[in-house]
Amino acid sequence: MISKNTYARGAISVLAMALLLAACGEEKPEVLIASAKESLAKNDQKTAIIQIKNALQANPNMGEARFLLGRALFHEGNLAGAEIEFDKARSLKYSDDLVVPELAKVLLLQGNYKKVTDELSGIELGSASAKANLNISLSNAYAVQGLVDKSQKYLNAAISAEPENIEAQIIVVRRLAGKGEYAAALTEIDALIAKSPNNPDLFKTKGDIILRSKNDLDGAIGLYKKSIEIKPDYLLGHMGLITLLLQQNKLDVGGQQLDVLKKIAPNNPQVKFFEVQLAYQKKDFKLARELSQQLVKIAPDAPKVLQLAGATEFQLNSFVQAEVYLNKALVAAPEYLLARRLLTLTYLRTGQPAKALATLTPALTSEPIDTALYSIAGEVYLQNGDFKKASDFFSKAAKLDPKDGRKRTSLALAHMMAGETEIAFTELQDIAASDSGTTADLALISAHIRRREFDKAMKAIDVMDKKKPKNPFIANLRGNIQNAQKDAVAARKSFESALVMNPDYFPAIASLAALDVSEKKPDEARKRFESVLAKDPKNSQAYIGLAGLKSMAGGSKEEVAELIGKAVTASPAEVGPRILLIDLLLRNKEYKQAFSTAQNAVTAMPESPELLDALGRTQQAMGDTNQALSTYTKLASIQPSSPQPFLRMANINVAAKNTDAAIQNLTKALELKPDLLEAQRGLVALNITAERYSNAITVARGIQKQRPKDAIGYILEGEVNVVQKKWDNALTAFRLASKQGTSSEPAIKIHNVFVASGNKVEADKFAASWLKDNPKDIDFMMYIADAALLKKDYAAAEKLYASVVQLQPSSAVAYNNLAWVHGQLKKDTAISYAEKANALAPNQAPFMDTLAMLLSEKGDYAKALEWQNKAIALQPANLTFKLNIAKIYLKSGDKAKAKPLLEDLAKLGDKFTEHAEVDAVLKGM
Repeated sequence: MISKNTYARGAISVLAMALLLAACGEEKPEVLIASAKESLAKNDQKTAIIQIKNALQANPNMGEARFLLGRALFHEGNLAGAEIEFDKARSLKYSDDLVVPELAKVLLLQGNYKKVTDELSGIELGSASAKANLNISLSNAYAVQGLVDKSQKYLNAAISAEPENIEAQIIVVRRLAGKGEYAAALTEIDALIAKSPNNPDLFKTKGDIILRSKNDLDGAIGLYKKSIEIKPDYLLGHMGLITLLLQQNKLDVGGQQLDVLKKIAPNNPQVKFFEVQLAYQKKDFKLARELSQQLVKIAPDAPKVLQLAGATEFQLNSFVQAEVYLNKALVAAPEYLLARRLLTLTYLRTGQPAKALATLTPALTSEPIDTALYSIAGEVYLQNGDFKKASDFFSKAAKLDPKDGRKRTSLALAHMMAGETEIAFTELQDIAASDSGTTADLALISAHIRRREFDKAMKAIDVMDKKKPKNPFIANLRGNIQNAQKDAVAARKSFESALVMNPDYFPAIASLAALDVSEKKPDEARKRFESVLAKDPKNSQAYIGLAGLKSMAGGSKEEVAELIGKAVTASPAEVGPRILLIDLLLRNKEYKQAFSTAQNAVTAMPESPELLDALGRTQQAMGDTNQALSTYTKLASIQPSSPQPFLRMANINVAAKNTDAAIQNLTKALELKPDLLEAQRGLVALNITAERYSNAITVARGIQKQRPKDAIGYILEGEVNVVQKKWDNALTAFRLASKQGTSSEPAIKIHNVFVASGNKVEADKFAASWLKDNPKDIDFMMYIADAALLKKDYAAAEKLYASVVQLQPSSAVAYNNLAWVHGQLKKDTAISYAEKANALAPNQAPFMDTLAMLLSEKGDYAKALEWQNKAIALQPANLTFKLNIAKIYLKSGDKAKAKPLLEDLAKLGDKFTEHAEVDAVLKGM
């Protein structure tokens, strides 16, 4: 039983509490703020926040209270809340000297670097300390954006404003270390420590430097611990220590250290990040997902957060969400290799090899290449059907480790590249049989395909199929091999079986669509892509597939562009569709639209090398060479190890006839990649133009040393001699080239030398001898046939083209030329051969032109005009086609339609190479 006195005591206590609360509520805001300042001085952020919020409830327009609340939230780790309060403090005209430097730090920590530079760089502050702190933040923000000169400018301004500012001096030290000047950096940091032995930032910085320069983990950990001893709540010291412990996989000790940090800053985003990382490393992916989702809400644009969240989703096989996070991470930070590697693998797992290739390519074109990417690149190229590159990358995998199937595979492929093929195949088969992984299987398959050993490739696929049953990639690969074997029925069954395993596996859908097209069923192909879009309206690959079908069907450039545009809208973060659209517009000379498209693309993805390159090409096509050079210069800064920007600049120099500048740019390209054949060819050509023949020969002989088993160095040396009419020297070089392989090019060059030097007898003798020894050399045969056609030796041309089509029944060019020859010989087969050429290669304007002229000769003017109009629609700028349609009109008796066409051509005068024929036709009307 409870006594009455107990109730009385309770009632008195409640009354006392009510009176106490009432008294607190009556406290003036100024008193609460003063109390909050005392709490902040004691590092009691929670109490201070309560006190400040009570003050603001009484007076929400207190600028100082907003500022103090911002600082308290900042120290609590609530960056978004701190930013809001600092903005409110500024709007209430509270001191910029106090607010702006803090606001800059908050924005930096949230990754809003551009906001810092765009919105805060123009603010003038009064005190030296405020100026220095703001300029430090601006310097850091510009550095992250890659604007080195501006970053240095603001660092200098910070030091000028406050020469003893420790933070600025630390940045100077860090930049010395960033340039590899570690000894100087350590000397400077030791001097600063001597002056300020109780500054934790200095010990943390020294730890970072010895970690980077010497990989001294123990030394760095000791220095991080020292920084925490000086200041127990020093966040950066705790963070550095935890980072190293997790890197060493010391998860228990790292977890204990993280518990300490959680007590100091429980709401700090970095603490949350470590929690996710710890869960991830412990393989507790469900917990990692739960924590990462919380973290993404706090920092939705931080690339480090997005990369870890994407990695977690990848481990849980949640590929759609992984793609979202990883894509966003790469847009913000293209240099994040883990995100790029995982996104590539995500695309491979979800049957999107084209996207996988587009994602991986930037990492393969910048030096140094992460060797962990080699085997992934092999798989990417294999899924994209590039078996040569697949083998090359499998052969570049990391050095030998007898217990690692991937690395044993790379050694086997190295043997293969060295010509030890039998040893290599034996090794690959042994690894494939003993290793549960599939790297060796994939390498073995790609090597067999490269050698066109399809039966052996199929056997290797059967072995891999047992390891990874019901894998749509394997079924699709089998279908590709069957397709290469011309077994369309079996290929279709394999592609369909891939779709049974995964109905959304796009490579199989695309393969089936290609089969539909080859079987003259374009509507079936179209339905496949439309079915994909019905389920996934944002599937950019399906739109690209439809665009390809529309183009093959003779669709207008507007129709094709519209479909590619839909692909861009569906996947705005994907580079590939944007490049396709820009290239389509450039091909059609729609320069303004191409420029607008390229500019918008670069605005969306300013750090994309592919899009910058496209913008530069567009500017060059428009004739804006200065802007193009500026774009390529920026591209060179983004890709300092890539020779491509210098090749582009050299092309501009060549067009401007600035030979010296072009040579300078090509030389820069070769400094980055000494065996870059494109640059070497360019140097030879430019030196020939400048009549610096000895320099050209030097470059050619350098190629011969680099590529002793390749014909190209000897061919280039021969061409230098041809220009100088040194026929014997040229023949010597070309004959050496012909010994380096079975290529037709040296033989064609030798024949050309005989013709150019006037030695027709030797030319004919050599041609006959070569064709006798190489009866299946189609390239040489076509070359001799074309030469006969030019000389109007129709009998010889007919015989040679007939041999080509017999050896290569799919050669549309040979059928087209044979059709023209038969037309000149008045043979009835001419039109059927021209129709065959058009069937083999639809929508080729030159082939249509041939067919139209042959139909006109036979008097079938209606069909002739139909085909010629199609040719003109494809190539509206081709003046020869317009002359030919005028001729058809004349032959049909329609002078009224022919005359205006001929008069328009006549106005061009010498600008049209066939102007004499135009004049003759007009006079004869």
